[in-house]
Amino acid sequence: MAEDPFQQFDDWYRTWRELTDGDPTAMTLATASASGEPSARVVLLKGWSPEGFLFFTNRESRKGRDMAENPRAALCFHWPDCGRQVRVRGTITEVDREVSREYFHSRPRGSQLGAVVSRQSLPLARYEDLATALREARQAMDGQEIPLPEHWGGYRLTPREIEFWQNGQDRLHDRFLYSMGSGGWALQRLNP
Repeated sequence: MAEDPFQQFDDWYRTWRELTDGDPTAMTLATASASGEPSARVVLLKGWSPEGFLFFTNRESRKGRDMAENPRAALCFHWPDCGRQVRVRGTITEVDREVSREYFHSRPRGSQLGAVVSRQSLPLARYEDLATALREARQAMDGQEIPLPEHWGGYRLTPREIEFWQNGQDRLHDRFLYSMGSGGWALQRLNP
């Protein structure tokens, strides 16, 4: 195992990409409300560095509300084709608005328009209403740059712990836990 958990993550990520056509950026994001009500969903990783793991979403969604109320969260990457899993626990922060704007404008135009019109996680009486709103936004913004919606942006999970799990024979899985302490990252092997 590498001394740096982000180097280890990069190594495992590249291995997954070489082995499969699956999407290694798909990760389960687990959040909890202020009252502790848990919620989990799959989101897409858009980058990582020693600062943490980056993703973007609608801030008015359930996950957005959860993260505003309770910044503690977890990620899980499950890469079954190589028998591996990476679990991350840490603290969520919003990224700078300019980082969100840059990523937003790199997305396909249809995805940008979808982010403008979607009121993610709120009740929707009829799907046709959403399709109409998208069509109207497409016409109204034809030929124009689509502005970054106030309700949309990026988040970074800064890890306190990163666990690497490797499938093992007879359920003797290999587990390595990186924990952030005052002296930096400490690595220990765990029982399966």
